[in-house]
Amino acid sequence: MAMLYWKVKAYLEANGKTESEFDNIKLRNDGSGDYIHTWNVSDLLKPTDSQLTSADTQATKDYNNNRIRKTRKAVYGDIGEQLDEIYKDIDAWKARIKKIKDDNPKE
Repeated sequence: MAMLYWKVKAYLEANGKTESEFDNIKLRNDGSGDYIHTWNVSDLLKPTDSQLTSADTQATKDYNNNRIRKTRKAVYGDIGEQLDEIYKDIDAWKARIKKIKDDNPKE
């Protein structure tokens, strides 16, 4: 269901809507695949399969970048620890953060 979520998100954004609209959408999987169960987005029709397919490139990019953000956040560590590291040796902190970003590039 993850990729359907990202396709719907890309479709919403391409049509001037925000992720907050997910409160009005229900995604389901009936065992044969993911689908949109409920669509109550004002002033925007439920996307066709073709429209969702056209959002695939952006959805994949958003999905990958979200995974990268989560990985970076986990590797960065606690903000208090980072501030202590900056205080003690800002150059070492900058080098560590650069390595994390280099090892986990966004698209």
